[in-house]
Amino acid sequence: MATSSCLPTFLMIGIQLGYAGMNLLSKAAMNNGMSPYVHVAYRQTTAALVMCPIAYLTERKTRPNMTLAILFKIFLCSILGGSINQITYVVGLKHCNTTVASALTNLTPAFTFILAVLTRHEIVSFRRRAGIAKILGTLLSIGGAMMLSVYHGPIVPIGQPKIHWTFLEDITANKSSTGQHNYLGPLLVVTSALSWSIWSIVQTKVNLEYAATYSSTALMCLMSSCICLVIGFIIDHDKSDWSLTSSGIRAISSVYSGVFCSALSYFVMSWCIERKGAFFVSIFNPLPIIIVAICSWLLLGEKIFTGTVVGSSLIILGLFTVLWGNWFESKQEKVWPGEHLESRKEDLTKASPV
Repeated sequence: MATSSCLPTFLMIGIQLGYAGMNLLSKAAMNNGMSPYVHVAYRQTTAALVMCPIAYLTERKTRPNMTLAILFKIFLCSILGGSINQITYVVGLKHCNTTVASALTNLTPAFTFILAVLTRHEIVSFRRRAGIAKILGTLLSIGGAMMLSVYHGPIVPIGQPKIHWTFLEDITANKSSTGQHNYLGPLLVVTSALSWSIWSIVQTKVNLEYAATYSSTALMCLMSSCICLVIGFIIDHDKSDWSLTSSGIRAISSVYSGVFCSALSYFVMSWCIERKGAFFVSIFNPLPIIIVAICSWLLLGEKIFTGTVVGSSLIILGLFTVLWGNWFESKQEKVWPGEHLESRKEDLTKASPV
């Protein structure tokens, strides 16, 4: 019983570690000249090729009937989580370093919380510590994201002991100095986090209405691969841009991202959302920051700025403040103490039914 209750936690830790590896591989591939639009198209196509046979073999006899309403929700998921999220993140990653990109993804819980409040899925009371903690944590996260976006500060004086790995050194040698924009990259990553938050809420509805996680994931990957392929061909006409033979890192990054960070991660996160909710999935976002920062410093030769450290710390502090508020509120609901009873009843009477 204990193992099964901890399984979503272990799965989400594994997914976030996989995302840390994806950040490094994707950055290396783009430093080598790979177009971010081509990268996303290959990633989503690989995910579709992996998930479609799995969905057919495992759920062909148990798959419920598809309705237009459910199909439309899955289509929305393919646009939000499979297309907009992926394209804005990878293009943003091209224009900022991997540590900043990883840190800004931690805005997802703040955005999820705000959307949950706006849609009345979450009730916040200024008279309770849990509500104050959630609001304060959201503000800290947004403040940290703004700092990451506009302020670099001095370089942290920790040296640059890059590992002597010829493969990676050849890749980082091709890095374009013109690809680092102060505002474009962070802005796109923030957009990616917002679209991911909306995806998690829509995906919650899909899970409730369509009890076939493999099939819904496969269909989402298939739709998003078509969207990304069209966008990729419109932007990159040259056949050489689509070649995976010019560098091994391009093929490795595309396959790894498609199999692990699209096909597997979509299924695992959908499974965890179904059992633990969208907020549970979002709280694991800070995990890759330290891994990515250390590996980028060692392997890709990226510098660590003071603004990055302070901004990332604010985002993580805000995230865990929101998490503490969520935990404290759930504990109160179980105990239901008399001193909070009236405020709780008042909040519930104000909330409209979902």
